[in-house]
Amino acid sequence: MEVRPRKSMEVVTLVVERSVLIVDRSEETREVLSTALERHGVRTFSAGRAQHGLELARQLHPDLIVLDLELDDELDGSTGEAIAPFAQESAVQETPMVLLGSVRRSAARLPGGEFVRKPYHYGPLIRRIEELLGNRAEIT
Repeated sequence: MEVRPRKSMEVVTLVVERSVLIVDRSEETREVLSTALERHGVRTFSAGRAQHGLELARQLHPDLIVLDLELDDELDGSTGEAIAPFAQESAVQETPMVLLGSVRRSAARLPGGEFVRKPYHYGPLIRRIEELLGNRAEIT
């Protein structure tokens, strides 16, 4: 009688790809953040205008939204009000937000909003995004 050892069970690791929506009028900011996050396995989407960003947020349900508070507001024509629809979408989808701006106005009323004052350094901003995504160990 031949006894064979049981095959060991393989450990299957489920990798959940995280996604970030970057809504910023600065092409440079969108490019730098996208490149840095994508190098570490985070899928990114970007928009330079509030309306396009809001459409993407509603369609794609990202894990996090990075939003420039100083967007030109084509949503309703009033300065600073472009963030209200994002706040509503963030609340509905329970999506945290990182808010980029030089003034802290409106940041307090946004659910899950993390305010980052301009000018900022990309390194600390990326670290804060990775903390909010909850996968700090995977993104360095």
